[in-house]
Amino acid sequence: MILPEIASTYAFPPGGLPPQDTDPAGSAIFTQAYAVLPANTQRDIVTSLLPGWDGARAWILARPLSGFAETFAQLAVELAPGGGSATPEPDANGQAAILVASGALRLTIAGARHDLKAGHFAYVPAGTAWEICNTSDAPACFHWVRKRFEPIGAGDPLAPVVLHEADAPRNAMPGCEGVWETQRFLDPADIRYDFHVNIVSFAPGGRIPFAETHVMEHGLYVLQGTARYLLNTDWVEVGPGDFMWLRAFCPQACIATGTEPFRYLLYKDVNRHPALSLR
Repeated sequence: MILPEIASTYAFPPGGLPPQDTDPAGSAIFTQAYAVLPANTQRDIVTSLLPGWDGARAWILARPLSGFAETFAQLAVELAPGGGSATPEPDANGQAAILVASGALRLTIAGARHDLKAGHFAYVPAGTAWEICNTSDAPACFHWVRKRFEPIGAGDPLAPVVLHEADAPRNAMPGCEGVWETQRFLDPADIRYDFHVNIVSFAPGGRIPFAETHVMEHGLYVLQGTARYLLNTDWVEVGPGDFMWLRAFCPQACIATGTEPFRYLLYKDVNRHPALSLR
């Protein structure tokens, strides 16, 4: 069985505010091993304004927390028409991975201009000047993963990467007959990268067939479809716009449900020795 070719969608926080007659009981979870921020919690009143940005608001979904996930921050950013930033990254060692969810964006990296639409991915190396703006008359939305770069010595610097998801190879996982695929935007064999951001896809009924338990921290934003997801000892129902945040060694697995592919944007830290002391 091969994953079907259907229109890809890229979920994003819904914003707004539920009506007053809504039952406030929800499915948000925060534990010592993982957190789940359902799409229904990503509302206007939890957004942040960012220094150095105009016409922008952000849902900060993950940030380093002592004793939890410590390597990355993840944001969903909405730009009003004309909004953006000429100085988006405040940390001189900060890297960026961006996936456009909707709208039209102009991304300039080291003077090179790129016009982006839904499905475009971009990687900006640490120390590289970049700018981003909304060039349309409607809001433009993107997912933004930030990580402080951990260099491994002298060598060729990393180059920016810009490509559309449609041009990223669909790599079938071994022994699963194509029902589980990963699109890797950064070369997995290049040890210079200290994190990866991928799109992982499952056909309905596809699954991670064991409880993965590993050192990598994860941020998982569900772009499309539904699944039952194992987080530590709990099976959780997730769907478009839900965000899962896993600390190191949290067991995880999933079974895709519904009638369309289950797809999520995945962050993980890779390719570095573990520190031998607490930072």
